[in-house]
Amino acid sequence: MPLHKGSPQQAEPSEARRRLALNPFYGEADPVAGMESAPPRHRLPDGPMPPSTAYGLVHDELMLDGNSRLNLATFVTTWMEPQAGVLMGECRDKNMIDKDEYPRTAELERRCVAMLADLWNAPDPSAVVGCSTTGSSEACMLAGLALKRRWAARNADRYPASARPNLVMGINVQVCWDKFCNFWEVEPRLVPMEGDRFHLDPQAAADLCDENTIGVVGILGSTFDGSYEPVAELCATLDALQERTGLDVPVHVDGASGAMVAPFLDEDLVWDFRQPRVASINTSGHKYGLVYPGVGWVLWRTPAELPEELVFRVNYLGGDMPTFALNFSRPGAQVVAQYYTFLRLGREGYRAVQQASRDVACGLAKRIEEIGDFRLLTRGDQLPVLALTTAPGVEAYDVFDVSRRLREQGWLVPAYTFPANRQDLSVLRVVCRNGFSSDLAELLLEDLGLVLPDLRRQAHPMSRDRQMATSFHH
Repeated sequence: MPLHKGSPQQAEPSEARRRLALNPFYGEADPVAGMESAPPRHRLPDGPMPPSTAYGLVHDELMLDGNSRLNLATFVTTWMEPQAGVLMGECRDKNMIDKDEYPRTAELERRCVAMLADLWNAPDPSAVVGCSTTGSSEACMLAGLALKRRWAARNADRYPASARPNLVMGINVQVCWDKFCNFWEVEPRLVPMEGDRFHLDPQAAADLCDENTIGVVGILGSTFDGSYEPVAELCATLDALQERTGLDVPVHVDGASGAMVAPFLDEDLVWDFRQPRVASINTSGHKYGLVYPGVGWVLWRTPAELPEELVFRVNYLGGDMPTFALNFSRPGAQVVAQYYTFLRLGREGYRAVQQASRDVACGLAKRIEEIGDFRLLTRGDQLPVLALTTAPGVEAYDVFDVSRRLREQGWLVPAYTFPANRQDLSVLRVVCRNGFSSDLAELLLEDLGLVLPDLRRQAHPMSRDRQMATSFHH
């Protein structure tokens, strides 16, 4: 979550102005009473107010947020069936940690882990251990902790006195991996981008490994451009490294998005537990897992990949409960919604939903390329995501201008600059999710067509402040 500061240094609105902030009808039977009770903004009100009044105030302010369905920056699910919403409402007061009081919620979590173990081709699904999390970021933290603790056990004679662990990954990793390395004192060793390679290179990753490497992270679906990293090639390269040097480096697959796409659309792609070197996998239930924000999953091949000393056994509310999480109390609603979606769709249903998203992405990429102003870097044929930049010869505007003008039409299409060694490259990215239909894609194309004539008439790009660019790594 963003780190927020206290209230800005500005004067509170005057009493007269605060009275006018309220619709008089919020006073229910007595409209004047509502006008007399407008609350302050940056301190607790002195007393309560009617629930309808509180609702109206919050509701009106939230109308200024963007439309989530038009947010083509986020990978997060923005639409679910009404029945899923009803189930989530029925479970929002259930604390997931209380397995004794809510045993059926705990059982649904266990079933989801078993379903994912089977989906990801674990050699023995019954041996897989896993848990739900608040999202893929927490899942990555837990997987990283397991890698570090296993490395420490193998190097007990040197750690921590003389050895510093490192983690090898592409510079395109999601920001949660930077946080992991920072919080848990692990050296990040980053493989930069080169030329038209926008993610990790297996040989470059192997070259960065040494006796202090806790693991290598492979990304199944880069947030920068939607491409899959070559996990099978990475594993083969690390196999060769072990044959030459004896170094046995495990792989964690960050499948925040792709682990819920590839099993249905790319069944011949061997990236999962079929690779013996893959020790753990995470995914985001609230991305292409098709659940509203608040759920992720992490699985380990066997209990040996998750050191026992990391698992806390808590005598809580009448029972012995093993737990491995950064959060303790959290609602069971999202886990229940995940099970509902697994049950509702099955393999064929997921395949249909993800194929529709990929078809929309590929069709949109083709139509954008036909305009002639843009060059496609990815076309939506891996993750349903396309990344594009301006074509050679387009000098009147840049991707930041396009993003700004589309925002005026209600569309949130991020523009950002790539990291080392491709800081020269700035792109737009469009994430196609369930709910972003071909009709909405057509509307996006229409609005793009409306803004391009003005952009082409510019003397030069207007977006000079690149510090305003955001990469939307979520």
